[in-house]
Amino acid sequence: MRRGGRNGIPAYKRIQAAVLKRIEAGELNVGDAVDSERELAKIHRVSLMTARHALAGLEREGMVERRRGAGTFVAPPKIHFNKLMSFSEQMAGRSLSACSKVLSVSLIDNEQEIAARLALPARSRLIKIERIRLGGDEPFALETCYLSGEEFGGLVHAPLERGSLFSTLERDYGLQLAHADEEIDATIADPQTARLMGIARGAPLLRIRQVIYSTKGKATVYALGLYRSDRHTLLIRRYR
Repeated sequence: MRRGGRNGIPAYKRIQAAVLKRIEAGELNVGDAVDSERELAKIHRVSLMTARHALAGLEREGMVERRRGAGTFVAPPKIHFNKLMSFSEQMAGRSLSACSKVLSVSLIDNEQEIAARLALPARSRLIKIERIRLGGDEPFALETCYLSGEEFGGLVHAPLERGSLFSTLERDYGLQLAHADEEIDATIADPQTARLMGIARGAPLLRIRQVIYSTKGKATVYALGLYRSDRHTLLIRRYR
């Protein structure tokens, strides 16, 4: 098996780079067949094991999916949750355009539990932002964000269809976000969620509740997100 390659790049990485280049160039689209292990081995003059290793790596990264008895195909894009990033940043990392469909922006004072999560008095006014998050014009998630209405009431008029909430907070309020505490579980799409996201009723979803903190340690955003499980992957590193 050829372990090395041109300029010291391992052969399997060269194969992966060649496949990714075709995807990024639009030569291969979602659902298109990727060259088989045998074809890749012949094209790149490597062993069958090296070609198999290359495809296995692309599969782990969510770039391709391998179907037993059928072959390997370009996978629908997935978002990997391994860093606190805005949806726009996540989409950019997958070379997809990001936008939002704003369902509502309102000031409320009847969410005592959420106010408590933000360390605010029970009857505090909160700004509530409901959005469908789209990547490449496809619905990826339904997100509802809550912030202090006293501090961030100006968000009522912010252009959130194209802009990033994180960027808006940074640019207009001088706020730097640092980390998030998250609760994650599984749920299914109810009729309204299914309609908004264009998915089947009862489709599996990831439900993520986040309290997002600023660099000063202040709870700033409470976010409830419903994410399509076929478009998102959680990456978790555990230590012992």
